[in-house]
Amino acid sequence: MSVLQLSRVRKEFEGHVAVDDVSFEVPKGIIFGLLGPNGAGKTTLIRMITGITQTDRGEIRMNGSIINGVLNRDIGYLPEERGLYRKMTVADQLVYLARLKGLSRKEAVSRLKMWLKKFGMMEWSTNKIDELSKGMQQKIQFIATVVHDPALLILDEPFTGLDPVNTNLIKEEIRKLRERGRSIIFSTHRMEQVEEICEQIVLVHQGRNILSGRVDDIKENNKLNHYVVRFYSEPRDVHSRSFDILEMNGSQWLIKLHEGADTNVVLGEFLAQGARIRHFEEKLPTLNEIFIQTVA
Repeated sequence: MSVLQLSRVRKEFEGHVAVDDVSFEVPKGIIFGLLGPNGAGKTTLIRMITGITQTDRGEIRMNGSIINGVLNRDIGYLPEERGLYRKMTVADQLVYLARLKGLSRKEAVSRLKMWLKKFGMMEWSTNKIDELSKGMQQKIQFIATVVHDPALLILDEPFTGLDPVNTNLIKEEIRKLRERGRSIIFSTHRMEQVEEICEQIVLVHQGRNILSGRVDDIKENNKLNHYVVRFYSEPRDVHSRSFDILEMNGSQWLIKLHEGADTNVVLGEFLAQGARIRHFEEKLPTLNEIFIQTVA
């Protein structure tokens, strides 16, 4: 079941096509990557999904209902640019934003206390936003995004300004939200972060959807028959009809198997030449490599 469906969505600004005939679906209860370089159209797509901007053509549906320019309380949006009121205190800010999303004051206070304790921020609740570090402000922005418990979260570069410890803290909370059935759209140009946490992706370039599907399937479909071999002791001599040697870096080799070659035959050839093998593994392409290959 999909929580969000985009069908042939288009948006143009003064003759510039920002989004061109994009279609994809976000299933319920997954972390979904919205990928692409800066200027690819990701922010425009997000603004149409949240109802900030209307489409010129196509449909966007959430749980079957068309999003028609009305801000949806079932969506939590963390923008790349921080949108906090710098002169308000942390507590006043979070209560205000939660009440805009339909919570009573009592419920807002209860929930923000829970989140502030979870992030170790209770002692900062009476401080003004501009008294906080960039990392602290990002944690407050994240709390403001999730405090009303939306069905769909849209996180645009959520780890900006965070150190490794707090990055892992946010990642863990994202995973917990997914386990509770929430859907998360993770928008970024950092492909390595997507490989770590996303299950499905859509890749946009120059406003168009150029690649979509499950991360594992995409990597499998774009593999190049490359294998990494590490040796305790290297083979005396290898002349093989099964593979080519692409790189030799000391005791680690990168080889490319010929079409139809059997890995057991390859291993046998190494062993026959006196090699002692430490590690043998297929090297799947990274999403960054797939993106460059696809765009090219």
